[in-house]
Parts: sequence; C-alpha cells; structure tokens
Amino acid sequence: MTKRSITLIAITLFVGAMAGTLTGELFGWILPEGVVKDFFLTSVTFDLGGMAGYENGVIVLNLIMFTLKFGLSLKINFTSIIGLASAYYFLRYFR
Repeated sequence: MTKRSITLIAITLFVGAMAGTLTGELFGWILPEGVVKDFFLTSVTFDLGGMAGYENGVIVLNLIMFTLKFGLSLKINFTSIIGLASAYYFLRYFR
C-alpha cells in the first residue's frame, strides 16, 4: 500500500466536495420546482458565527486605519456528500 500525503488527500476531498456542490447548484437551475429540487438544494451551512466578537460569521479586527475581516463558511448539501464519497472512492481504489 502506498502512503499518500495529507495535502493530496485534503485537496482531493476538497475538489470532490466542490464538484458535488457545483453539481447540486446546476441541478437547482435545471430541475423544475418541486420536492426533488428542494432535496438537492437543501443545505446546511457552518460558519464562524455565534460567538462573542464575531459579526455574522466574520472575525472583525478594527485597527483604526483599516479593518480586517476573516470568515469561513462551509455549505454542505446532498450532492456535495456524493462528491466527497466519489473523491474517497478515487483515493481508495485508484493508485
């Protein structure tokens, strides 16, 4: 069994999730209104919000002359999970 670097694994899973999310958004454009469209477009969003010092999921650092804002948001839907599973399959079975 060959060892893979953590960077390759992270990039492959990231690309798989991005491809899945893009596919879900394309399904949202193509499919007519209904249950199937709602299924593909329903997502869960994780962000940095909810704690003191954060403003709508964004870390704000006010330095008088300028303001720095840092944020991270992760949107997961059904097709992004399929993309992650495909990326895992690619990593597992293709060498």
